[in-house]
Amino acid sequence: MRNLTQSDFIALWETGRSLHPLDQGILALQAAFPEMQSVVADWPLGRRNRALAELHFAAFGSALRGWTACRGCAERLEFEIDGRNLEKNLALDSEACVMVNGHRYRLPTSRDLAAVAREPDADTAARLLLQQCSTAHELPESAFDEEQMEAVGESMAAADPLAEIRLGLDCPNCGVHFEESVDLPSFLWAEMEARAKRALMEVHTLASAYGWSQAEILSLTSARRQLYVEMVRA
Repeated sequence: MRNLTQSDFIALWETGRSLHPLDQGILALQAAFPEMQSVVADWPLGRRNRALAELHFAAFGSALRGWTACRGCAERLEFEIDGRNLEKNLALDSEACVMVNGHRYRLPTSRDLAAVAREPDADTAARLLLQQCSTAHELPESAFDEEQMEAVGESMAAADPLAEIRLGLDCPNCGVHFEESVDLPSFLWAEMEARAKRALMEVHTLASAYGWSQAEILSLTSARRQLYVEMVRA
């Protein structure tokens, strides 16, 4: 994995700020794994999430901090995940498949999710995803009944446990227990966007004070840039 620079964060933010979160995640991975650019969109979601966790660990540290609203009382709840637990999980073979009632399905990828992301009906999106992941040219109607689709979902979750990361939370205010899904592409992108904007603010401050170019400012270490900013603002 290539370590991303301040210039990388700025370029990624500028290129991907209007993209769908799925595409933002792929863009970040393509920058961090340049030798894998053509295939990261076809990684199983667990492998993608593991790589995103690895990228977060390298760029921002192991702690993934966020917040959500309680399902019962809307109280703001903060949470923290140790990204090292995600990073250490084994990556899966991109050809990994599951067999359910005689039908073979490959594990969903970012490309599969992107194809159904704008489908407003959840049941229709699930059927389309099932069709895309099936290795058969056509599936019988029985493959789309509730029991079969649930069995496929459970088999995929067992084969690729990092595909969906869910947290169990208890609200200290009202006592409600609920689960929250952690979307790693959005999580990582928020940190990258904040890093890019902070770097651009430092560029503006130091360029205004010293007349340095963006390249000269970004070539400084983070500690030196911050010290110069503090001296300008003193």
